[in-house]
Formats: sequence, structure tokens, C-alpha cells
Amino acid sequence: MLTERSTLTQFLIEERRRHPRSSGELNALIHDVALACKAISQRIASGALSGVIGKAGAVNVQGEQQQKLDVVANDIFLRANEFGGQLAGMASEELDDPYHIPAQYPRGKYLLTFDPLDGSSNIDVNVSVGSIFSILRAPTPGQDAEVDDFLQPGGRQVAAGYALFGPSTVLVLTVGTGVHGFTLDPCLGEFFLTRPSIEIPSGTTEFAINASNQRFWEPAVQKYVEECLAGVAGPRTKDFNMRWVASLVAEAHRIFTRGGVFLYPKDSKDPKKRGRLRLLYEANPIAFLVEQAGGLASTGRERILDVQPTDLHQRVPFIFGSRDEVERIVSYHVELPPEPIEHWHPLYGMRGLYRASN
Repeated sequence: MLTERSTLTQFLIEERRRHPRSSGELNALIHDVALACKAISQRIASGALSGVIGKAGAVNVQGEQQQKLDVVANDIFLRANEFGGQLAGMASEELDDPYHIPAQYPRGKYLLTFDPLDGSSNIDVNVSVGSIFSILRAPTPGQDAEVDDFLQPGGRQVAAGYALFGPSTVLVLTVGTGVHGFTLDPCLGEFFLTRPSIEIPSGTTEFAINASNQRFWEPAVQKYVEECLAGVAGPRTKDFNMRWVASLVAEAHRIFTRGGVFLYPKDSKDPKKRGRLRLLYEANPIAFLVEQAGGLASTGRERILDVQPTDLHQRVPFIFGSRDEVERIVSYHVELPPEPIEHWHPLYGMRGLYRASN
């Protein structure tokens, strides 16, 4: 096995050799993140045997019921990354405020944001879940990071990735030179490169969306989904399949494997929320990976990586995947007004668009 494939360590060494001035701190940080992912994978695999299945009895900053594994995974990420000296601070979905590195450890030049266990509501039914992470440069290296230090557009990320905990544990990573997939060998405890230079196909016949929210969607999304559902007889002249796992990592991994488009759009279900997914530690890292693989990621009206964060736990609409489909959805957002859903009917929306385009 060691002679057939590169390990994660070998891959990172080769990347570093392309940048002779690199200090190696980024490599060390990615190794620490990978260690956290290995530990989480082990805890998930043991399931009910280790007593970590079920609710934790608390609600996080998002107003969501924490699962026991949410708490365990968050603690694993903190412990694995706090001591190495590469970080000035961390931010997590499970913490209200940035995590300050303990006083006994040195501060570094990077920031780490992460969702320690994405899709944790699927744990009790044994469906794939994952971890998502993003690495940024600290504006003030060597000093404790504050909230404003994390509020950087996604285009400034230096690395991002996710781990998928499914039938096998997979780490998908970018350091700004394409997207690469690694599979964990549980016997050796090492990630091996199994999918170099991943590319998302530009076209697709699959889309993923939570159809139960249909009545709350904006006209642009209504139009897109209706066209897909119309199949061969509709304006797209081809049949589409619809998928929904309710785990962002699982949805993303399917797209990185065979193409597709994912939509968690803006809707009117809760007018106080501009979107559902968190910008800093969900949308930004996935968008960075998607663009590195040739796809597109948008809010529907703006490139995700251009969004200026205003809050540590800011939510945004999120549409990503195969380039052709995302471009089409964005064009519908331009063509159709974002009028309230309750005042919009697909038939009249189509007529209005038809008049505007002729």
C-alpha cells in the first residue's frame, strides 16, 4: 500500500516543495485537523457501544438541539489543534464566541473555523455525517484572535476541506491547487491519496433540495425546480433525479463524485434568517473546494467567496455544484423579482418572465 499511493504527509510535503519559502506551519495544522477527523471517525464508528448516541440535553448558539457527538467532536477539534502553535484562535458552530488558545500554548499565524459534526441529526439513523473546516491567515499573528479577525471573505482562505464519515472515512482537501481526496486506512491509521485533482462535471441531471420548503421558495428557485421536474417533456428536455440527505458534507461529496447541484436557497419560512447555512464554517469552505474543482457557488445573487461576513455565525443562502446549473439558477434570480412567495404563482411568474424577455 505504501508504494502504490501517496500518504497525506507525502502529498503535503510535495505541495510545500513548490513553495520554498513556506515554513511548514500550514502542513502541521492540516495534520492536526486530520488527526481530529481520525478521532471523530473512531468515535462515530463505535456508535452506541461508546455511549455517544443521543441528545446532549443542551442547545447551541444556533438554537439547535446538541447531540452528544456534537459536543464530543467539538472537544476533539479543540484539543487536537490548540497546542501546536500554528493558531491564533478557533471558531466553531458549537461555541458562541471565538476559542482562545490556552495560555500555556504559543499563538500562531492562522485561524481555524469548523463545523465539528455536520448532519448530526442523522447520527441516530446511521446516515453519513462529516466535519468541515476552513483555514485563514490571522490579521495579527501571535496574538489572541477576536471576532473581527474571523470576518474575512471566503476568497482569503488558504486551505479548506471536509471529512466524510460513511462506509469509509474520506478527507477532501484543497490548499489552493485543486481538490484532492484521501481515504483513511483504518489498519495503518493513515490517509492515502485516492482521488487526485477532482473535477466537478459542468453539466448534470441531479439536484438536491429540501422539497418540503417549496411553498417558501423565491420565484427563481420555483422556476428552476419545476423545469427539472418536468423532465423530457419540459423546457430542459431531459429527466432529473432529486436527492436530499440533510447532511451538507454528504451532499457535497456526491457532487464531487458525480456532479450535481445543491440548493439551500433563501426562503420566507423565517423572515429573520437570510439563509440557513453558516457562512464562515460551512458555505465558505465548501465554496472554496467547489471553485477549485471547476464548479460554482453562489447565494443566488452573489458569489459566496465574495460575501463580506458581518457576524461569526452569519447564515447565507447556498447554491453550488455543476457550473452550467448554478449559472442557470443565478440567471433566474436576475430575471425574476424576489417578490413574496405568497403573492406569486408559477403560472403568472412564467408569464411575467415571458413578457420581460420579448
